Amino acid sequence: MNEYRTLAGEANDAFVERRSRFIGYAKPVQTQQEATDFIEAIKSKHWDATHNVYAYCLREGQIRRYSDDGEPQGTAGIPALDVLLKEGLTDCVVVCTRYFGGVLLGAGGLVRAYSHTAKIAVEKAGMITMGLCAEGEATCDYTLYGKLQPLLCREGAILTDTAFADSVTLRFRIPAERWDALCAAVVDASFGRCAPCRTGEAFAQIGG
Repeated sequence: MNEYRTLAGEANDAFVERRSRFIGYAKPVQTQQEATDFIEAIKSKHWDATHNVYAYCLREGQIRRYSDDGEPQGTAGIPALDVLLKEGLTDCVVVCTRYFGGVLLGAGGLVRAYSHTAKIAVEKAGMITMGLCAEGEATCDYTLYGKLQPLLCREGAILTDTAFADSVTLRFRIPAERWDALCAAVVDASFGRCAPCRTGEAFAQIGG
């Protein structure tokens, strides 16, 4: 998998349905420990809530977990998980907290309420696309620096650092599939005097 969608950040939102207050929390995570830590933090914050339903998806191990936390089976955790799956999200967790208001919602009402709780939290957090990026650096003399920096940007690279010494070293990342084209452009523009060196790879945001 060279790309995946996840949450842009941590967020929460709330609404009231027939006197029950629902609060949705969402956060990007990368491990099962991060997900469970977040769930426990929300449970501790809302220790007096009637239910703290959760769902999370992780790339590592293709893990999917959910809990109805006392609500009728299939009416809470699965609807929350479905929101993540329908949006194509992974490496994220949602917690849906409910304070019961005294009016029963019925199975259909619960499904709609928990789905909406997860959805408003996810929408508040925002969604981004992460892609596998090559990390590299290019070292040149000062006469080439003014040409090389804008060239990297035109080729779609994101500059992450610039080191000035006897020569200039520009560090950057670029979607992995564009690495070869960037190298060819740099070599051509510098008449063979500069060639990027690949230093690693990592997932980074490539789109909203």
